[in-house]
Amino acid sequence: MKMVFRWWPNGDDTVTLAQIRQIPGVSGVATMFSDIPAGDVWPLETIMALRDQVQKAGLEMEVIESVNVHEDIKKGLSTRDEYIQNYITTMKNLHEAGVKCICYNFMPVMDWFRSKLEAPLSDGSSAMAYEHSYASSLTLDRIISGMMNGSNDMTLPGWEPERFPAMAKDIEFYQNVSAEDYFKNITYFLDAIMPYAEEYDIDFGVHPDDPPWPLFGLPKVVCSAESIRKYLALNSSKRNGLTLCTGSLGANPENDVPSMAEEFAAMGRVPFVHLRNVKHTSEKDFHESAHLSSEGDLDMYAIVAALQKNGFDGYIRPDHGRKIWGEESRPGYGLYDRALGSQYILGLWEAVKRGEK
Repeated sequence: MKMVFRWWPNGDDTVTLAQIRQIPGVSGVATMFSDIPAGDVWPLETIMALRDQVQKAGLEMEVIESVNVHEDIKKGLSTRDEYIQNYITTMKNLHEAGVKCICYNFMPVMDWFRSKLEAPLSDGSSAMAYEHSYASSLTLDRIISGMMNGSNDMTLPGWEPERFPAMAKDIEFYQNVSAEDYFKNITYFLDAIMPYAEEYDIDFGVHPDDPPWPLFGLPKVVCSAESIRKYLALNSSKRNGLTLCTGSLGANPENDVPSMAEEFAAMGRVPFVHLRNVKHTSEKDFHESAHLSSEGDLDMYAIVAALQKNGFDGYIRPDHGRKIWGEESRPGYGLYDRALGSQYILGLWEAVKRGEK
């Protein structure tokens, strides 16, 4: 297992590589280019320059999160082949830079959504939160405004400004797309890229829908054990895997996350794990919490034990953290709480490992 830390380059992060290097047990970063639009090729020289910057800081760049899938691919439009070819070229360039894992998603229009980006918690910290009835009542303009006003002038993954003009039409488009048709579009994409994933020695981990239930009439595809099984069966390559995001899946109390970790790790289909906790205030209302089991509704020890005992040897990162100690950062991605989370996860990993012996 390798512990990594999510980081944005080119001044789009309040956290520095030097700070990440000082977190015990963290070997590398999961990174991306937020300034390259979805569908464009990531130039080799740009990738290499970033890799050299990361390596100079004493870290590895083996995980990319994310290479975004162009909306035309998700829609199954005639233009998708051009964007798929660009995606394959980007894969080749990432392979040459030593990348081993790509996290991505097939969520239409919106990669994720929270109704509050800074909800105050009882301990004086703040965290991202979701209230379903409120979220369901919002107009698209209010959604965009709320996300941008809470971004602290940094890019939010999946909420890049160039997407905004097309969002309304895209949402309207998907009202007439069945789940069956959407899975056909996913299969077309996977069948095109998996041979190159094999050739370039890159594992792919699809990120679950966040939140894991229908919102704004958009199709949901990775939100339960059943849907994950269906997704992985679309292409039998072992490179077609899951990014096990415990917070996204755990937002639905009906999801047994330790059981999912056990099942899909045993299949060898989990190359990447996002470990975080959530606390529910009702069935579909929740806020993100500190990583400890006692701070939320997920049994983090059971999840780590299920991963380790079923052969997981991929990448783990602490996921969304609270804002603590007066830190100002992008929502969910400050330094302090995620650093604490990484140490908790490493402690659980060591405890499970030693317990087995």
